[in-house]
Amino acid sequence: MNAEDFPTPDADVESVTPETLKSRIDDGESVTILDARMSGDYEEWHIDGENVESINVPYFHFLEDELDADIIADVPDDREVTVLCAKGGASEYVAGTLAERGYDVHHLEDGMNGWARIYETVEVTDYDGAGTLLQYQRPSSGCLGYLVYDGGEAAVIDPLRAFADRYFDDADELGVDLKYALDTHIHADHISGVRELDAAGVEGVIPAAAVDRGVTYADDLTTAEDGDTFEVGNVTIETVATPGHTTGMTSYLIDESLLATGDGLFIESVARPDLEEGDEGAPDAARMLYESLQERVLTLPDDTLIGGAHFSDAAEPANDGTYTAPIGQLVEEMDALTMDEDDFVETILADMPPRPANYEDIIATNLGQNTVDDEEAFTLELGPNNCAASQESLAGD
Repeated sequence: MNAEDFPTPDADVESVTPETLKSRIDDGESVTILDARMSGDYEEWHIDGENVESINVPYFHFLEDELDADIIADVPDDREVTVLCAKGGASEYVAGTLAERGYDVHHLEDGMNGWARIYETVEVTDYDGAGTLLQYQRPSSGCLGYLVYDGGEAAVIDPLRAFADRYFDDADELGVDLKYALDTHIHADHISGVRELDAAGVEGVIPAAAVDRGVTYADDLTTAEDGDTFEVGNVTIETVATPGHTTGMTSYLIDESLLATGDGLFIESVARPDLEEGDEGAPDAARMLYESLQERVLTLPDDTLIGGAHFSDAAEPANDGTYTAPIGQLVEEMDALTMDEDDFVETILADMPPRPANYEDIIATNLGQNTVDDEEAFTLELGPNNCAASQESLAGD
């Protein structure tokens, strides 16, 4: 149903912005959420957290002439409840229906679509290279990106198409020119913003090793070979080939301080190896990942920070609020990084989560083989990223 198709409840219902809800959760407040989406959508993707109580009651139950008391038995009447849905229409109706019955409720503006538009920046304070390094965080999907700036210039790594304008706004606010937009690989969970930024005057960069997957626009962008460098003020960004998650997976070493690993290594897990060649090719890809980690990543100094392109609910942020960690710490906490090759392959193939929703269409779009407008692109990438090898943290085990 569309928002305008829902009856108008007699009770007035206040709304809360996604940013306000996120702040309350971050501040440690106890938050109770009634998610009125269909159960399948809820199970695939919902707002969670240590201080979040989440209840799923699909909206259609509230359209009955007589609301079944058993249906709302789990909805608490002794505290405030935030009702949400996909876009904000159903939740306003459901909240109004509950308000008529005396519940303390409000609803989330724009629903999960609004939640997906939250994009935060946090400075990586442990970064000790030249310039300043920021981490972009998208809590709805766990997507991470990076902006490094120095000497009036900036580069963004793993930009999202949905936030292309945001990078320019941030550069303007910082008083710098956006010089480069670099992708670590052909993403399977979100639509890349590199082409949009390149079309707007930024030099777009993709890994040369990714071109053979069928990239249709490679001649229009810069292709980065292993060992290539890009200068941003006094910052040097070095290209480091780290295949495994994909054959073209590439990391970027930012001024010898932080390795932006894309989907090769996360602070709580390693990459899943099945998104390019499927289950059949996953064992070989896992062995390729093992070699990349052992020979290209773990050979860096222990104090080199790792910053992936994603984080999961199992990830614990550093003291500065970023999802980064020194290599030495990850080696101590993640047994997979000290296993022999056979045990490593067995471990990461054992518990892979479901593949990202719409991943085949997203890959085709990122290759340039499929054309979608901004709304379609945004809709394609809604949901969790699921790019790690395990549904649980591999760190600290």
